[in-house]
Amino acid sequence: MKLIISEKAIAGENIADLLSDGSVKQLSVSGAKVFEFNWKGEEVKLVPLRGHISDVEFPKKFANWRGVDVRELINPKEIIYSQKEFNIINALKEVARSADLLIIATDADREGEAIGLEAINYALSTNTKIKIKRAYFSAITKTDINKSFDSLEEFDYNFAYSANARREIDLIWGAVLTRFISIVSGQIGKDFLSVGRVQTPALALVVDKEKERLAFVKKPFWELILHCEKDSIPFDAIHSQEKFWDKKKADLIYSSPPKKAVIKKLDKKTKVIKKPVPFNTTDFLRAATAIGFSAGRAMDVAESLYQRGLTSYPRTDNSVYPSSVDLIEILNKLASVQAIRDSVKSVLAQKEIIPSKGKEAKDHPPIYPVGVAQKEGLNQDEWRIYELICRRFLATLSEDAKTENTSVLLSANNEPYVARGQIILFEGWKGVYPYSELNENILPKLSVGDEVNVLSLDLLNKETQPPNRYSQGSLIKLMEDNNLGTKSTRPSIIQKLYARKYISGNKSIEPSKVAFAVIDSLEKNCEIVTKPEMTSNIEKEMDEIAAGKKKQMDVVEKSCADLKRVMDLLFEKKDFVGLELRKALRFSEVMGVCKCGGNLVQRKGKTGKRFVGCANYPDCTVTFPLPQNGLITPLNTNCPECGAPQIQVKAKRFSYKMCLNMNCVTKKDWGKKNEKKENENSVKSVELIKNNKVINNSDDKEKGFKKIKSSGLKKVKKKSI
Repeated sequence: MKLIISEKAIAGENIADLLSDGSVKQLSVSGAKVFEFNWKGEEVKLVPLRGHISDVEFPKKFANWRGVDVRELINPKEIIYSQKEFNIINALKEVARSADLLIIATDADREGEAIGLEAINYALSTNTKIKIKRAYFSAITKTDINKSFDSLEEFDYNFAYSANARREIDLIWGAVLTRFISIVSGQIGKDFLSVGRVQTPALALVVDKEKERLAFVKKPFWELILHCEKDSIPFDAIHSQEKFWDKKKADLIYSSPPKKAVIKKLDKKTKVIKKPVPFNTTDFLRAATAIGFSAGRAMDVAESLYQRGLTSYPRTDNSVYPSSVDLIEILNKLASVQAIRDSVKSVLAQKEIIPSKGKEAKDHPPIYPVGVAQKEGLNQDEWRIYELICRRFLATLSEDAKTENTSVLLSANNEPYVARGQIILFEGWKGVYPYSELNENILPKLSVGDEVNVLSLDLLNKETQPPNRYSQGSLIKLMEDNNLGTKSTRPSIIQKLYARKYISGNKSIEPSKVAFAVIDSLEKNCEIVTKPEMTSNIEKEMDEIAAGKKKQMDVVEKSCADLKRVMDLLFEKKDFVGLELRKALRFSEVMGVCKCGGNLVQRKGKTGKRFVGCANYPDCTVTFPLPQNGLITPLNTNCPECGAPQIQVKAKRFSYKMCLNMNCVTKKDWGKKNEKKENENSVKSVELIKNNKVINNSDDKEKGFKKIKSSGLKKVKKKSI
């Protein structure tokens, strides 16, 4: 009997279905799902995992943050791999007893290899004679699965060891630095300050960008825009100087608006807009975040599509299709996808289909569609990601786009102006990839020497703008450039920064005041923790483990030695670091200014509920209640009605602004809305009671109550029935 291990249940079910041609039986072993089928005349059982089935953690003796010197954690020998999914582990052990071959079919990357190693260790605990092989594939399709299982390879232990080294190093660094910073700042409990080997340098990039924006001094400039007309077709031209830093010079030209302009020069050029290269992970995440996804959500959806056999493996550095991918066959499949059928036909109608090429890597193929799905068969997020991947695939096989770009030099009152036009000569890949717009700016027919009418002259007052904040996509690219994290971990690292309330915003990432406090303190007292270089060097050591050039324990111990030096430095400045953090955190909690002149700061009561109170307490007893859910940010503005400070409250499903004064006239409708909602619920309750025909029998009362309760109407009580 053969035993196969998959990373997730949906992937396992699809693998079993493909290998058995649909003849799969589902069993329950030790409370876990197991798939049974025949493959090449032999019995096979497939045990699907739920990702990692072992946790990397410290023993319980280190659980008390205050009772343990954090430096005691800098010891890899203290790390344990504890059981996480007991039912799955027991099922794995049970099935392994009678198996002669174990095939690891988890995701073909470091994390998948580490998960496979966990399964191997549990299988060997009940069957030391079991043989071990590896199935590597980049798509869950009939062709890919059969090919990988027909040519099984050896399991790559070094690859798994490199992933485990990262898990151990991240655990040690994260636990030690997080505990130290949280304890010295007094931030113990659910509001602890998280610090990590990768997340902190990534956060420092965001904070440093914000500092750059805050230090930016806006500089005024002026533009002169000439509004012209030829043959009843209006068009605009900008003064060739574009930005006037001297207002007097701009005013002088503006003071004598021309009535006519003469065409002095006209240039036309054909511009070729190259088609995009295939999606690697970073480019995919940048494209997905540009259409509104978070990086983490985009990766989750792509992973789900891969496991269902619709797209290829989403974690890759490759942007060159290998010769083994039959591009025409995929196009013919996609022709049955109704929503993109016309785009597919336009690509198939080309004389030649030549794919674009990016950077070639020795891992998985680029991300591309491998299966057919219709819009009705996927949820909204799944369809949007599937369509994005399909259309990127089509774009890479399309022809380059072409435009004709015209530059016209005009003279008006002896001042030079430039008009620019663009017309589309050939839409090419732009026609199948709507995520990249191609705009036209049509000029009238113009020739050198033509005289055109000037309708008006505008003088626009503008300012230089600070550099843009990072988006999730641009931050992921920057992390890749600085070798921070991996293609697998970067989305989760960014998600962790959101979860810790260090950053907010999706299209434009803004650091919180707490983020400033943590990064400022670390940059002053232990800069190495905030810089990418150290983390990048550790990533290179992981590669050395994967290549078999270094041992897992040696790399982890070297990393611990680096951490000890960091902690020696931090302990020398412990009091100063703590004082600095506490000051900064107090400032970050300021919601506004009290009427007594003191700061209104966020506080917590004995019950743990948050509120705003004056920092001059007990001399001043002014307090305001706060919403208990959502991230609260001071707006540094006062309510125009009552003068109380205003705040913004944000969460995943809501965002609103309010003033702190609960008696303010701006809140006069709040109670009415709640009252209206309660009245609506009461009407619904009566209707439910009537529809369910509830009578006085006690059993029927209980049934009716359960039906009403399940509908979400919290106001209904048993005694009202």
